[in-house]
Amino acid sequence: MKRITQYFLRGLITALPLGLTVYLLYLFLTWSEKLAIQLVRPFVGNFYIPGLGLALGILGIFLLGVLVSQPFIARLLSLVELPFTNIPVVKSIYSSLKNFADYFSPHSGKPSQQVVILRVPGQPLELVGLITRQGIAGLPDGFIRDDRVAVYLPMGYMIGGYTVFVPRGWVQPINMSVEEAMRASLFAWMAQKDNGSASTNSSV
Repeated sequence: MKRITQYFLRGLITALPLGLTVYLLYLFLTWSEKLAIQLVRPFVGNFYIPGLGLALGILGIFLLGVLVSQPFIARLLSLVELPFTNIPVVKSIYSSLKNFADYFSPHSGKPSQQVVILRVPGQPLELVGLITRQGIAGLPDGFIRDDRVAVYLPMGYMIGGYTVFVPRGWVQPINMSVEEAMRASLFAWMAQKDNGSASTNSSV
Protein backbone atom coordinates (compact mmCIF):
# COMPACT_ATOMS: atom_id res chain seq x y z
CA MET A 1 0.00 0.00 0.00
CA LYS A 2 2.85 2.37 0.81
CA ARG A 3 4.48 1.75 -2.59
CA ILE A 4 1.16 2.35 -4.36
CA THR A 5 0.81 5.67 -2.52
CA GLN A 6 4.35 6.68 -3.50
CA TYR A 7 3.73 5.88 -7.16
CA PHE A 8 0.47 7.83 -7.09
CA LEU A 9 2.14 10.90 -5.53
CA ARG A 10 4.98 10.76 -8.04
CA GLY A 11 2.48 10.59 -10.88
CA LEU A 12 0.49 13.46 -9.42
CA ILE A 13 3.57 15.65 -8.97
CA THR A 14 4.60 14.89 -12.55
CA ALA A 15 1.18 15.54 -14.06
CA LEU A 16 0.12 18.56 -11.99
CA PRO A 17 2.54 21.21 -13.38
CA LEU A 18 1.95 20.01 -16.94
CA GLY A 19 -1.81 19.91 -16.45
CA LEU A 20 -1.98 23.38 -14.91
CA THR A 21 0.20 24.82 -17.68
CA VAL A 22 -1.92 23.26 -20.42
CA TYR A 23 -5.12 24.39 -18.69
CA LEU A 24 -3.94 28.00 -18.37
CA LEU A 25 -2.81 28.02 -21.99
CA TYR A 26 -6.18 26.60 -23.00
CA LEU A 27 -8.01 29.36 -21.12
CA PHE A 28 -5.85 32.04 -22.72
CA LEU A 29 -6.21 30.62 -26.22
CA THR A 30 -9.98 30.19 -25.84
CA TRP A 31 -10.39 33.75 -24.64
CA SER A 32 -8.15 35.19 -27.36
CA GLU A 33 -9.89 33.18 -30.08
CA LYS A 34 -13.35 34.38 -28.99
CA LEU A 35 -12.14 37.97 -28.85
CA ALA A 36 -10.49 37.70 -32.27
CA ILE A 37 -13.65 36.27 -33.84
CA GLN A 38 -15.69 39.19 -32.50
CA LEU A 39 -13.14 41.70 -33.81
CA VAL A 40 -12.62 40.33 -37.32
CA ARG A 41 -16.08 38.94 -38.10
CA PRO A 42 -17.47 42.35 -39.22
CA PHE A 43 -14.66 42.48 -41.82
CA VAL A 44 -14.25 38.86 -43.00
CA GLY A 45 -17.65 37.37 -42.24
CA ASN A 46 -17.56 33.63 -41.56
CA PHE A 47 -14.02 33.25 -42.89
CA TYR A 48 -11.63 32.68 -39.99
CA ILE A 49 -8.16 31.16 -39.57
CA PRO A 50 -7.63 29.13 -36.36
CA GLY A 51 -4.84 30.60 -34.26
CA LEU A 52 -5.59 34.16 -35.30
CA GLY A 53 -6.54 34.98 -31.71
CA LEU A 54 -3.10 34.02 -30.42
CA ALA A 55 -1.42 36.01 -33.19
CA LEU A 56 -3.55 39.06 -32.44
CA GLY A 57 -2.85 38.69 -28.71
CA ILE A 58 0.92 38.64 -29.25
CA LEU A 59 0.68 41.55 -31.68
CA GLY A 60 -1.47 43.51 -29.20
CA ILE A 61 1.01 43.01 -26.37
CA PHE A 62 3.87 44.08 -28.66
CA LEU A 63 2.02 47.22 -29.80
CA LEU A 64 1.16 48.06 -26.19
CA GLY A 65 4.86 47.84 -25.32
CA VAL A 66 5.69 50.18 -28.20
CA LEU A 67 3.00 52.66 -27.14
CA VAL A 68 3.92 52.84 -23.47
CA SER A 69 7.55 53.43 -24.51
CA GLN A 70 6.54 56.77 -25.99
CA PRO A 71 6.81 59.75 -23.58
CA PHE A 72 3.36 61.13 -24.41
CA ILE A 73 1.63 57.78 -23.92
CA ALA A 74 3.57 57.23 -20.69
CA ARG A 75 2.26 60.55 -19.34
CA LEU A 76 -1.27 59.65 -20.46
CA LEU A 77 -0.95 56.28 -18.75
CA SER A 78 0.05 58.00 -15.52
CA LEU A 79 -3.29 59.88 -15.64
CA VAL A 80 -5.15 56.61 -16.15
CA GLU A 81 -3.35 55.20 -13.11
CA LEU A 82 -4.53 58.03 -10.84
CA PRO A 83 -7.61 56.19 -9.48
CA PHE A 84 -5.47 53.13 -8.71
CA THR A 85 -2.78 55.16 -6.95
CA ASN A 86 -5.09 57.19 -4.70
CA ILE A 87 -7.63 54.72 -3.32
CA PRO A 88 -6.15 53.54 0.01
CA VAL A 89 -6.30 49.73 -0.25
CA VAL A 90 -6.12 49.58 -4.05
CA LYS A 91 -3.07 51.89 -3.95
CA SER A 92 -1.04 49.45 -1.87
CA ILE A 93 -1.88 46.44 -4.04
CA TYR A 94 -1.45 48.23 -7.37
CA SER A 95 1.80 49.96 -6.38
CA SER A 96 3.31 46.73 -5.10
CA LEU A 97 2.45 44.81 -8.27
CA LYS A 98 3.62 47.65 -10.52
CA ASN A 99 6.95 48.03 -8.71
CA PHE A 100 7.49 44.28 -8.88
CA ALA A 101 6.76 44.24 -12.63
CA ASP A 102 8.94 47.32 -13.23
CA TYR A 103 11.85 45.62 -11.50
CA PHE A 104 11.87 42.83 -14.09
CA SER A 105 11.12 45.02 -17.11
CA PRO A 106 14.06 45.94 -19.38
CA HIS A 107 14.15 49.72 -18.88
CA SER A 108 17.07 51.51 -20.45
CA GLY A 109 19.34 53.29 -18.04
CA LYS A 110 18.32 51.07 -15.14
CA PRO A 111 21.04 48.95 -13.54
CA SER A 112 20.73 45.33 -14.57
CA GLN A 113 19.37 42.96 -11.96
CA GLN A 114 21.91 40.68 -10.37
CA VAL A 115 21.50 37.30 -8.75
CA VAL A 116 23.85 36.88 -5.79
CA ILE A 117 24.80 34.47 -3.06
CA LEU A 118 24.62 36.01 0.41
CA ARG A 119 27.14 34.67 2.90
CA VAL A 120 27.20 35.82 6.53
CA PRO A 121 30.81 35.84 7.77
CA GLY A 122 31.54 32.94 10.11
CA GLN A 123 28.39 31.04 9.11
CA PRO A 124 28.42 28.07 6.70
CA LEU A 125 25.15 29.28 5.19
CA GLU A 126 24.40 30.42 1.64
CA LEU A 127 21.27 32.33 0.62
CA VAL A 128 20.35 33.11 -2.98
CA GLY A 129 18.82 36.52 -3.58
CA LEU A 130 18.45 39.46 -5.94
CA ILE A 131 20.16 42.82 -5.62
CA THR A 132 17.30 45.34 -5.53
CA ARG A 133 19.17 48.44 -4.36
CA GLN A 134 22.81 49.38 -4.84
CA GLY A 135 23.04 51.72 -1.85
CA ILE A 136 21.18 53.37 0.99
CA ALA A 137 20.98 56.87 -0.52
CA GLY A 138 17.45 58.23 -0.18
CA LEU A 139 16.46 55.95 2.67
CA PRO A 140 15.17 57.49 5.93
CA ASP A 141 17.36 57.93 9.00
CA GLY A 142 17.95 54.84 11.07
CA PHE A 143 19.77 52.70 8.51
CA ILE A 144 23.46 51.98 9.03
CA ARG A 145 25.35 54.46 6.87
CA ASP A 146 28.00 52.43 5.06
CA ASP A 147 28.44 50.60 1.77
CA ARG A 148 25.40 48.35 1.84
CA VAL A 149 23.13 46.77 -0.72
CA ALA A 150 19.54 45.57 -0.51
CA VAL A 151 19.06 41.88 -1.25
CA TYR A 152 15.64 40.34 -1.79
CA LEU A 153 15.46 36.72 -0.61
CA PRO A 154 12.47 34.97 -2.26
CA MET A 155 10.76 32.19 -0.36
CA GLY A 156 9.76 28.84 -1.85
CA TYR A 157 6.50 28.62 -3.82
CA MET A 158 6.38 32.44 -4.00
CA ILE A 159 4.64 32.85 -0.66
CA GLY A 160 6.71 35.91 0.13
CA GLY A 161 10.27 36.90 0.83
CA TYR A 162 12.58 39.08 2.87
CA THR A 163 14.62 42.16 1.99
CA VAL A 164 17.85 42.53 3.95
CA PHE A 165 20.44 45.31 3.89
CA VAL A 166 23.92 43.84 4.15
CA PRO A 167 27.51 44.98 3.52
CA ARG A 168 28.47 44.72 -0.13
CA GLY A 169 31.27 42.31 0.73
CA TRP A 170 28.76 39.74 1.95
CA VAL A 171 27.35 39.12 -1.52
CA GLN A 172 28.90 37.36 -4.50
CA PRO A 173 27.29 37.52 -7.95
CA ILE A 174 26.59 34.26 -9.76
CA ASN A 175 26.13 33.63 -13.46
CA MET A 176 22.37 33.17 -13.38
CA SER A 177 19.50 35.22 -14.80
CA VAL A 178 16.79 36.69 -12.61
CA GLU A 179 14.20 34.54 -14.36
CA GLU A 180 16.17 31.36 -13.63
CA ALA A 181 16.62 32.30 -9.98
CA MET A 182 12.95 33.11 -9.48
CA ARG A 183 11.91 29.91 -11.23
CA ALA A 184 14.28 27.86 -9.05
CA SER A 185 13.00 29.59 -5.91
CA LEU A 186 9.42 28.87 -6.92
CA PHE A 187 10.01 25.15 -6.42
CA ALA A 188 12.50 25.51 -3.55
CA TRP A 189 15.45 24.65 -5.80
CA MET A 190 14.31 21.04 -6.18
CA ALA A 191 15.12 20.93 -9.92
CA GLN A 192 18.60 19.78 -10.87
CA LYS A 193 20.76 20.90 -13.79
CA ASP A 194 23.06 18.57 -15.65
CA ASN A 195 25.70 21.19 -16.44
CA GLY A 196 26.76 21.60 -12.83
CA SER A 197 26.76 24.69 -10.72
CA ALA A 198 26.81 28.14 -12.25
CA SER A 199 30.09 30.00 -12.48
CA THR A 200 30.69 33.06 -10.37
CA ASN A 201 31.61 36.64 -11.24
CA SER A 202 33.93 38.89 -9.34
CA SER A 203 32.02 42.09 -8.71
CA VAL A 204 28.59 43.45 -7.81
